[in-house]
Amino acid sequence: MRRVYMDNSATTPVRQEVIEAMSECMKDDFGNPSSLHWFGRQARRRMETAREQVAGLIGAEPEEIVFTSGGTEADNMVMKGVTQQLRHKGRHVITSSVEHHAILHTGEYLEKNGFDVTYLAVDEHGRVDPDHLRHAIGPQTTLVSIMLANNEVGTIQPIEELAAICRENGVLFHTDAVQGVGQLDVDVETLGVDFLSLSGHKLYGPKGVGALYVRRNRRFQPLFHGGGHERRRRAGTENIPGIVGLGLACQLSHEELPERREKLVAMRDGLIAGLIERVEDVQLNGHPSERLPNNCNLSFNYVEGEAMLLNLDLQGIAVASGSACTSGSIEPSHVLLAMGVSRELAQGSLRLSLGSFNCTEDVDYVLETLPPIVDKLRQMSPLYHGKE
Repeated sequence: MRRVYMDNSATTPVRQEVIEAMSECMKDDFGNPSSLHWFGRQARRRMETAREQVAGLIGAEPEEIVFTSGGTEADNMVMKGVTQQLRHKGRHVITSSVEHHAILHTGEYLEKNGFDVTYLAVDEHGRVDPDHLRHAIGPQTTLVSIMLANNEVGTIQPIEELAAICRENGVLFHTDAVQGVGQLDVDVETLGVDFLSLSGHKLYGPKGVGALYVRRNRRFQPLFHGGGHERRRRAGTENIPGIVGLGLACQLSHEELPERREKLVAMRDGLIAGLIERVEDVQLNGHPSERLPNNCNLSFNYVEGEAMLLNLDLQGIAVASGSACTSGSIEPSHVLLAMGVSRELAQGSLRLSLGSFNCTEDVDYVLETLPPIVDKLRQMSPLYHGKE
């Protein structure tokens, strides 16, 4: 059976070069980077090289990079650490209704602890209106967090404009760029952000490691207390093999980004056009042009996403229904609902996310396999037979 992996927005395969670098590090550079002897200095050297590689991908300075366990920790470091640092100035935070749950659930935590959180609405494409942000900012606002690109529908937000509004009002701005880094040209100076989160396993690196960009002179209270690691911003002995893998993955992404993006866009557009041509009553979710190069999110009327996903899995095709972090829930995607998609149509959504290891033959196989599955499921649906 052919195996086709199209769930790269959930996680990507680890590149062979990254695996080899991590293996070498675990074998040869096992020292604690805080130790003063040769073994510690070797580990420190590997870590600082990785810091330069991560910084190079996003246009930052190495000292502005803090290594974390992933995007979720980086998001929490900002949402909790910055608000605590600035609570004497105000207790108002702004985010959007389509954020990853790492942001939304942290927002709920803040609300339970005396903070006021505003969740900005989005348009039918999942984009935040900059004017809505401008009107939401008040004298108590200390932090705004809007994701660079949505993990479910792939919509890219107008981050430069949103960050500029925050600068005009003296408010710090964070973007969860976990989905965008490695797929889009990301430069922290161009974007104008104060904080940015990224994760290794979204760009062909290992799971369990990520980074937070912290603009120079920006302060936050650390989540962890212990030693003086990461310039006293994140206590705990660093995950050197993971950091080495993240660094190399970032370097390779930087070198290959234009070619990778061109390939992904071609496959994505072919997949979207092919499914819309072959299947009736299907809707593209997300912005038609301002979207991630690899994202194809479609809603199929009169059929459930989970049923399509399971039938595709039987044919060797891996996709997602909603986002990976909520795939155990029967509730429709909060992102699609926020965009005004009906609950019934949201229940029939699939996310097919391409990656560097996909090829046109994979796209052709999906185009051959999915339409008959949709037709079969619709034939069993009373809603489909009663639509007229």
